[in-house]
Amino acid sequence: MNTPDLSELLRGTHEVLLEAELIKKLAENRPLRIKAGFDPTAPDLHLGHTVLINKLKQFQDAGHEILFLIGDFTGMVGDPTGKNVTRKPLTREEVATNAETYQTQIFKILAPEKTTVMFNSTWMNAMSSAELIQLAAKNTVARMLERDDFHKRFSSNQSIAIHEFLYPLIQGYDSVAMKADVELGGTDQKFNLLMGRQLQEAFGQKPQVVMTMPILEGLDGVQKMSKSLGNYIGIADAPDEMFGKIMSISDELMWRYFELLSFRPMAEIAKWNEECQNGANPRDYKFKLAQEIIARFHDEASSIKALENFEARFQRGAIPEEMPEIELQIESGHLGIANLLKDAELTSSTSEAIRMINAGAVKIDGEKVENPKLEIAAGSQHVYQVGKRKFSRVTVTVKT
Repeated sequence: MNTPDLSELLRGTHEVLLEAELIKKLAENRPLRIKAGFDPTAPDLHLGHTVLINKLKQFQDAGHEILFLIGDFTGMVGDPTGKNVTRKPLTREEVATNAETYQTQIFKILAPEKTTVMFNSTWMNAMSSAELIQLAAKNTVARMLERDDFHKRFSSNQSIAIHEFLYPLIQGYDSVAMKADVELGGTDQKFNLLMGRQLQEAFGQKPQVVMTMPILEGLDGVQKMSKSLGNYIGIADAPDEMFGKIMSISDELMWRYFELLSFRPMAEIAKWNEECQNGANPRDYKFKLAQEIIARFHDEASSIKALENFEARFQRGAIPEEMPEIELQIESGHLGIANLLKDAELTSSTSEAIRMINAGAVKIDGEKVENPKLEIAAGSQHVYQVGKRKFSRVTVTVKT
């Protein structure tokens, strides 16, 4: 066992319940069972998911036992957290496909030989109907309605399906089945994580410590990173795409990403932040962040090549350092390129925009646009060029 640096284990955490219990467990000088669960609701993981996985790595490096739970059973129930309507559950086939991808992707961060991958269908499929009813008897409807999303839906006369009440119970029971000492989760999972503590006590176990992690903002710096919002960086993205997306984030958001995604010491990051405050170019530090992330999910050679490609497009090209900064707000989803160029006043009309695209006179981040029907995702930020002299850095956001 390595002696863990408590400040490093607490780095980036939002809340620890209870910190005194964590210190006591660490003092037992044994490998703790550290749990984090993921429902395989999408085919790929993005950097927002890795906030938790990075924290698992810190515990793993300190010699603790990592339990990576794939919620193949709960994925078919559907997590109601943060939803104002009943969430559509996944099919068994969808869950199986996504779970297989997760297992491949997490080992870009975690050591496979030191990680135990578990599936909650293992114990939930073996649970009888009578046992599930007994589990449900360990909680009350009043307790469930303390959850903010359930309370809001109940107060506004929106439906809550009975199976949605089962979700936090099953997630809590996972901690019982896994005998977890510590569970990590996003701030939006606090109710479910505390359910684990409650059920462990009900089953005669020592309650787990709960560590909540912040929800990482997406490229827009406002809403949480989400594939459905188009403001995400997928860990399976190509190196050049990943580099461009990271370079598109705001300078302020960069420091948030450094804290939650980088493995560099916080003292070093704080020093860089101070240098920026004293006049250093934030772009140079964003380069470091982009290269670190790309090296982690691809390799060092790819990170170097991505930087070279980026510099070739921007610094050795005709794209100026200074240009107008424009934010375009849309209701949701995507914005057509012709509408974007018109709204950003790079063209006088959508028809002019289409003519310029067809003439090969429109570029995004230095690359020629060939499709006049191209859709630009909300959450993106790129440099748009029309002709030789019109440039704007345009951010597309969703109205809040």
